[in-house]
Amino acid sequence: MKAFVLEKYGQPLRAVNMPIPEPGPRQVLVSMAASGVNHADERTRVGEFKAVFRLDLPKVMGGELSGEVIALGSQVTEFAVGDKVYGYTGVVGMGTWAETVAVDVDALAHAPRNVSLTHAAALPVVALTAWQALVSIGHLQAGQTVLVHGGAGGVGSAVIQLAKHLGATVATTASAVSADDVRALGADIIIDYRNEDFVERLANTPVDIVVDTQGGDITSRSLQVLRRGGVVVGIAGSPEPTLADQAGAGPVVKLALSVLSFRLRRQARKLGVRYRFLFIKPDGAALRTVAELVDEGILKPVIDRVLPFNDTLTALNQLLSGKTRGKVLVTTNPEEVTADV
Repeated sequence: MKAFVLEKYGQPLRAVNMPIPEPGPRQVLVSMAASGVNHADERTRVGEFKAVFRLDLPKVMGGELSGEVIALGSQVTEFAVGDKVYGYTGVVGMGTWAETVAVDVDALAHAPRNVSLTHAAALPVVALTAWQALVSIGHLQAGQTVLVHGGAGGVGSAVIQLAKHLGATVATTASAVSADDVRALGADIIIDYRNEDFVERLANTPVDIVVDTQGGDITSRSLQVLRRGGVVVGIAGSPEPTLADQAGAGPVVKLALSVLSFRLRRQARKLGVRYRFLFIKPDGAALRTVAELVDEGILKPVIDRVLPFNDTLTALNQLLSGKTRGKVLVTTNPEEVTADV
């Protein structure tokens, strides 16, 4: 089978031919229909998280997929051969940029029925990010206010839809050309980030949860819009000590992350708010809920383009260019391709 492999941190990925994997006792073998490309894939490639999440190199890259189950591990009862599934394998599991993938059953769920199997691959990372930011960390309640930066992107679009479903007032930053798109997803307050200052715009609208997809100065300024007790959930900014706990890393790593995030956490404490960094975890149970929401028409994938699987590296470069709106996917199904390389 063909796969895209990381052989050494910082080096370009390489396309290789390798044997089809054997599923472990609690794994299923999936014939990959589609996989998403994500900024986290690039951050992993360059070694940004290697002190926290250790990979055994060489490693097949990619973390999210959809496909069909073609074989079962000896202890699997949750799935059957022929089932359509989707999932997120995690930054240690990886492996989805391959034509066939062995996946832990706890990382999978049956795919939504109301979108194509290819389009289902657009959901795991963005939906889990939205779920874990709003529900697991933010404990969002109806009537609260959520701000998500970059509402037209893959994560932003999922956060808007889920927050709206959970009864929140939703604010988002977006370009003027994306205003109608994010409004259609459910955004109540749309801030043109090119011409408006989001702190000034929200001065009279205290925010309970900020989902920060940008990092840098946006993170520290987002703390200023929170009401006391609120939280900024960062997915692009500085990791903080809870990431070491999540990864099972030692005290040295935890101390290093504490130093990296010290200024942000100190600023948050002075304001009476919190800062949390989110590195999503595989969660098949949450994906089952997401599939139900998709089939009920509450959530929909927002997709920018679908490229052939052979062009996975091109797809990653297109995502990193910053010119895409919504998810970028690669697929083994030629009929689902929507973009030229």
